[in-house]
Amino acid sequence: MAGLVVKPRARILHGHDWVFSGEVLKVFGSPADGDIISLKDGKDHLIGSAIYNSKSQIVARRFSRRRQDLDLDFFQRRIAQAVEYRERRGVNPRLCRVVWSESDGLPGVIVDRYGDNLVLQTLTLGMDLRKTVIVEALKNVLGSSVQSIIERNDAPVRRAEGMETQTGVLAGETPTETQIEVAGLELSIDLMQAQKTGFYLDQVPHYETVAQHAKGRRVLDCFTSQGAFALACARMEAAHVTGVEASADSVAQARRNAERNALQADWIEQDVFTFLRAAEKNEAEFDLIILDPPSFTKTKGGLRDALRGYRELHVRAFKLLSKDGLLATFSCSHHVTETIFDQTIADALVDARRSARRLRRFEQAIDHPVLPTLPETEYFKGVLLEMMPGR
Repeated sequence: MAGLVVKPRARILHGHDWVFSGEVLKVFGSPADGDIISLKDGKDHLIGSAIYNSKSQIVARRFSRRRQDLDLDFFQRRIAQAVEYRERRGVNPRLCRVVWSESDGLPGVIVDRYGDNLVLQTLTLGMDLRKTVIVEALKNVLGSSVQSIIERNDAPVRRAEGMETQTGVLAGETPTETQIEVAGLELSIDLMQAQKTGFYLDQVPHYETVAQHAKGRRVLDCFTSQGAFALACARMEAAHVTGVEASADSVAQARRNAERNALQADWIEQDVFTFLRAAEKNEAEFDLIILDPPSFTKTKGGLRDALRGYRELHVRAFKLLSKDGLLATFSCSHHVTETIFDQTIADALVDARRSARRLRRFEQAIDHPVLPTLPETEYFKGVLLEMMPGR
């Protein structure tokens, strides 16, 4: 088997599962992109099997510490282990992330379940080339309860692996709008068009948690997407709810979801930053503001611009909050660490001349498990803040 010899200080020798291009001491056997390769240290000891891609900065991603092939049996075992973990943790089996990439030993493979439908992403070349086998394994493990398997390989990150983006149906029939239940709401989502794989599953536990603070409050839900936070607050008897979203399709879906649940909210199709600037000029005030933006950067190089965006976003939100208002704020940018996020919020409080207490932290849902040895599996963070008198 072809493979790589890694340098003595490579991260993979210290628990990580990736080999970066600058950590390669030698390539042997002329591997092709997408091949399974052996990984060895400088003493010729096997340290695992990996998928290879010379086009990526991450040239190898280990999937086993032994010599292992990516055959049907392997995929069935790994998927079954992922399912068992979620069952043991009490995750809703019909609305969850079934497979979370390296966290479930399948680098670059994401499988989300929405009722009878699965949505698959293969974000690494090695896994994309074995997509047919993965689909067969999903059918064998999850059985007749699955009616369709949809491909949502439209994530820009595929380009880093030299792959094109694409969507389609891999098994079964193209689903019409899919119904899910979240925080006591009946929501309709479009798995073929909506953001990510159809819904923000990493937020599922938090909709109800935030909404518990909404009763009698004037609520502003920024980046409302399909309206889940806004409608959860309306259901908990908020005094008034406003949802702001730049996507016309998402706003239309939010309106349909409001009608489905017989709930009232104002939906505004507008860039959030533009809305916040105008709201400040008009001296608007809210008692609960939710900031749940899409990732502001997918690369470390874009971090500085992302932090400018987060800082402005928080400054404007703080200026709109009532004297004892609440802010629920989230980031799904991996490169914005919890420490950096906290500092950005602190800087924004200073700029806005406000003071706040932190009431709680938020983490990604338990069906998106984090590996301590692989920090990249953790990307989501959030806090709930309560405004307090200035000092």
